[in-house]
Amino acid sequence: MIAPSPVLDLDDVDSLVAADSNGALRAAALGGAQVRATAAAVNEDALVRLADMRPRSVLLVAGSGRASRAASLLVAAVGGQSGLPVLHLGETPPWVGPLDVVLVAGDDAADPKLTESVDRALRRGAEVVIAAPDEGPLRAAGAGRASSLPPRVRVPDHNTLLRYLAIGVAVLTAVDKARSGSVMPDLDALADVLDAEAARDRPGNEVFHNPAKALAARMQNRDVVLAGDASATAELARHASEVLLRSAGSVATAADLGDVLAAAGKLAGPTRTGAVDYDPFFHDEQLDGPAPRDVVRVFVLSTEADRMLAERRIAALPDAQLVTVDIADLEQTGPEVPPANRSSNGLEQLAVLALRLEMAAAYLALVSGHGSVGRHDTETV
Repeated sequence: MIAPSPVLDLDDVDSLVAADSNGALRAAALGGAQVRATAAAVNEDALVRLADMRPRSVLLVAGSGRASRAASLLVAAVGGQSGLPVLHLGETPPWVGPLDVVLVAGDDAADPKLTESVDRALRRGAEVVIAAPDEGPLRAAGAGRASSLPPRVRVPDHNTLLRYLAIGVAVLTAVDKARSGSVMPDLDALADVLDAEAARDRPGNEVFHNPAKALAARMQNRDVVLAGDASATAELARHASEVLLRSAGSVATAADLGDVLAAAGKLAGPTRTGAVDYDPFFHDEQLDGPAPRDVVRVFVLSTEADRMLAERRIAALPDAQLVTVDIADLEQTGPEVPPANRSSNGLEQLAVLALRLEMAAAYLALVSGHGSVGRHDTETV
């Protein structure tokens, strides 16, 4: 007896929904909810101690995983435009003092390095914000002395980037609204934009009208390279490659666009090496072995400001797709999203691309038969 193939059709909505028993698509679509929950916490005065503080610097001390990736992305996207130095560090440095704000973020409330970072920052007189589960040693270290932003919408670890990004935006806006706040997106507006992207990427939308499905379709059975055309998009490419690995078990390389262009000649090659007689209709992996893979496909992440230059740069690549956000989509999310809140640095666009790539990874997991979302089930608290 030949086992049935686990491969699904991306436009077979019923089969996709049935296969998503662990809620991978829902978890990926909750980026807007995570941002909105952060905005609600700020409106409830979670960061009231930071109001107009204008410190010497803001230190983003992050554990491994999405907290670290979000810190790197935030520094790359707005570090040069903020009104004060913004640094991403692995632990609180010994020179920190009363003029600094330290944001300590991570998924593990028992991480000794994060606990020590909170304790050191408080002993040195810095203002501390903890973005971690409100439990364990971290809670004890900051009790009564630090601001806290615990998760309110629980998703798998690999889907938490947007929460940490929103917390970083909230902290920078709170400490220096006049300067740094002017280059930050409004969190409520950002949540609406992300919800609109999730709606475009829902299972009921066909591939032609679904950006996330379209990405998954082009990644399927390919060797994938994710490239960023700037420091911020390169960080996003690394995040996407990690999510593809954790969510779908797909191995994708992330690199700066310059490195990909330097390897352009090595990426070209025959479409299906050694598979002249390959026919996908009659191929059975149980009898014929793994299907031959196509040549490498490159996905180049870019924002609207760099789009034209990126299009010219990738002309030399054999099989490349530019992945950007249509500005018209951002402007059509409804009257509740004021155009004045659009961030000129593209942070809003990067957030939308992050959600789209996470949704694409979820679709790729389902069509390849890896429908698990990881070690956490989705839960709203």
